[in-house]
Amino acid sequence: MMTDIQIKKLPAKRERYEVADGNGLFVRVFPTGHKSWIFRYRFGNDQKPRRMTLGNYPSMTLVQARTEHGLALQALEKGIDPGAAATAEKAKRKAEPTFQDLLDEFWEKELSKSPTAKERKRLVEKDAVPVWANRKVSSIKRRDAVLLIDDVRERAPITANRLQTILVRMFNFAAERGIIDLSPLTGMRRGEENSRSRVLTDDEIKNLWTCLDLERTDIDMYRVTKLALKAILLSGQRPGEVAGMAWDQIDGDWWTIPAELSKNGEINRVPLCPMMAGVIEQAKVYSGASPYVFRSTRNEGSPVTVGALANALRRHRKEIKVDDRFTPHDLRRTLRTRLAELGISDMVAERVLGHKLQGVLGIYNRHSYDIEKRQALEQWERRLRVILEIKDTTSNIVPFEVRHA
Repeated sequence: MMTDIQIKKLPAKRERYEVADGNGLFVRVFPTGHKSWIFRYRFGNDQKPRRMTLGNYPSMTLVQARTEHGLALQALEKGIDPGAAATAEKAKRKAEPTFQDLLDEFWEKELSKSPTAKERKRLVEKDAVPVWANRKVSSIKRRDAVLLIDDVRERAPITANRLQTILVRMFNFAAERGIIDLSPLTGMRRGEENSRSRVLTDDEIKNLWTCLDLERTDIDMYRVTKLALKAILLSGQRPGEVAGMAWDQIDGDWWTIPAELSKNGEINRVPLCPMMAGVIEQAKVYSGASPYVFRSTRNEGSPVTVGALANALRRHRKEIKVDDRFTPHDLRRTLRTRLAELGISDMVAERVLGHKLQGVLGIYNRHSYDIEKRQALEQWERRLRVILEIKDTTSNIVPFEVRHA
């Protein structure tokens, strides 16, 4: 039997050669100096010698090689061909989906049908794919997920919770599809998250609207981004729904958000009051042949993203004169709060935002509230004109004409 020092000193020669350690275990030395562990054996009644590579030296140490050699001998005693078993296991590992494979399948079968699909996929691609892209799904353990999410939580606690939510669903999906037996993320608790209560003051609304003026060249936001942000404040709809607004969803002075694109899974009819209609009309100039009202500046076939809207606000907090963190969703919250200030009932205000009625009301009250929603948003536009000091009610409105894509 050899020692580790002897193995290290084995010289490279012009021809490949092998040195025995005992009982079929050999060190193979290549002309390049590379060394590997070889097990030579016979299986069953077949007298033809067989060979399997156990690993490379020194990444597989002498002790590890002898351990693997012992396992191979045990397999032979049980009537198992260790070389064939190792080859089959290697093929199985190679065929197992990677994390990137899982993400692709998850997107195709489920995620792409979600109204927030692109934003949720972006979270995974930003923080999980760089770390796990080529990892076999079965090799990713709970500890791996904990450490990954902890790293994200250090810089962005809310983002960490959003990422954890989508990863939990991804690994449950993997279990449902037979990629893994059980999800390693089952039962993982989310981190604490303080609910946001940011509502813009009159001065902040005025500063924001001024910064969103399309003629303000000193504010380096794309004009489509400015218009989309205005649309959130005017309609109170979710940023993802506004960003994904399509021309075929608009009919006259109504915008209908399909059930499959609505977060609550219900059709939501949004009244287009004059200022909102004017914003949409202005967007036509930049939409071109895109099916989307607020098209991406990078890809004509895609809408602007919520991430782009959030980045624009973050870059210009100083000009908007908002000291703390400010997101597109705060515009939706601002409208909801202002509706309450205007005396709009909670019932109507919740319907304006596209929320489901809760409890018995949600079951038995099937009233559309279309008239009440329009009246509420008209009141909000009148209040907004006062805040913005727009005296001529037609000065900031472009006549709206329905566009059929």
